[in-house]
Amino acid sequence: MTNNISAVSTPRMDEQLKNSSAFSDISSRRKTVDGFASFLIYMSMFVAAIPLVWVLWTVISRGLAPILTVDWWTTSQQGVLLQLPGGGALHAMIGTLVQALITSVVSIPIGIFTAIYLVEYANGNRLGRITTFMVDILTGVPSIVAALFIYSMWIVLFGFDRSGLAVALSLVILMVPVIIRNTEEMLRVVPHDLREASYALGVPKWKTIAKIVLPTALSGIVTGVMLAIARIMGESAPVLVLVGSTQATNWDPTTGPQSSLPLMMLDMYKAGTAPATLDKLWGAALTLVLIILVLNIGARLISAKFSVKQ
Repeated sequence: MTNNISAVSTPRMDEQLKNSSAFSDISSRRKTVDGFASFLIYMSMFVAAIPLVWVLWTVISRGLAPILTVDWWTTSQQGVLLQLPGGGALHAMIGTLVQALITSVVSIPIGIFTAIYLVEYANGNRLGRITTFMVDILTGVPSIVAALFIYSMWIVLFGFDRSGLAVALSLVILMVPVIIRNTEEMLRVVPHDLREASYALGVPKWKTIAKIVLPTALSGIVTGVMLAIARIMGESAPVLVLVGSTQATNWDPTTGPQSSLPLMMLDMYKAGTAPATLDKLWGAALTLVLIILVLNIGARLISAKFSVKQ
């Protein structure tokens, strides 16, 4: 019986070996094309990394010296000539964080809930199609257009003063479509089998979304939110139009001028080319990069802790 089994299995094994050898015999032309395509891919990656590394090296090398002092993190530029050494960026950091916090508190819930509606409830109805169309339009709106819209509505029409709150409102227009589009894509990646299994167990739809769909897509959603925050923190047009420049610290976004890191960089740019002024300019740029880096690391830790995969 053993010999018969061996006799039967040997032709099959020979056929499998023959097929595997046939697939392994790739022509030299295909190997050449594959090698050339791999070369193009690696070269494209290398070329794309050159400006990124160049920018990072320039910002770090030129902005590292001023941020290593304690005064940079604890004092403002109030009472200090911009052309002279001294002072710090505390006023700009506070303004940037306050404006970004207000923008995030308003934009994140609106963006996530809108994306949930488009993916889970719209089912291609008219409201869903209109919303998707408007989101696509808002995604490409320049920041200066959003700033001018808030200026004409909030300041000219309603009569409010220029302030950090007005800046935050314009940033909401820029942040919401980014969050909606990213969250929408992340929710669509979640397999429908998970939803159907939950429905089969009698779980309501809202609880399925809250307990299964959102935790599964949490990592991608958090990444998209942080990219949106990084974008709005570096915007300069809204702060130019909607808030006055100041060298003093202002915690209140509703009254008076309120500086930010992009606005501080612009002030230093207009102040001249003195070495101290350029150091402060590059220091503000590096500070903004570090703040965004810290926020991204924190978001990664949060998503890793609360993700359903963990």
